Amino acid sequence: MQHDVHKRKLPERIFHAVSFELIATAILAPTAAWLMGRSVLEMGGLTIILATTAMVWNIIYNFVFDRFWPRHRVPRTTKVRALHALGFECGFIVIGVTIVAAVLGVTLLQAFTLEIGFFLFFLPYTMFYNWAYDTLRDKMIKRRQQRRALTH
Repeated sequence: MQHDVHKRKLPERIFHAVSFELIATAILAPTAAWLMGRSVLEMGGLTIILATTAMVWNIIYNFVFDRFWPRHRVPRTTKVRALHALGFECGFIVIGVTIVAAVLGVTLLQAFTLEIGFFLFFLPYTMFYNWAYDTLRDKMIKRRQQRRALTH
């Protein structure tokens, strides 16, 4: 149950997205550098490029999806949501593999393997990050409400 007071405003949405990407980069850059035998700077740069590209792809993909399958005509059932997510991920894998191959100068197969590794990282990371963020956010809101109640 979300009241108007608890709706996320644009600055919070930006903070959420940027924090998500910064923490992911802090984890992925040294891990990928170690696994690939590359520098942390090189892999950090790659993860930032991929993160930025994913955000842009998200905007484009959702715009196109909503244009062809508008909400008012296509109910967002579990099947539609699953197909939406699958389409996004498949499209991003194609984009990501191309970027990884170009930036690292590796074969498409090597780039695909690394991209699958990123995908396998991001699945649980996204779930955990959002769970932790929402839990901390709820606690902060509850504390604020308690403080307000005490001062009134």
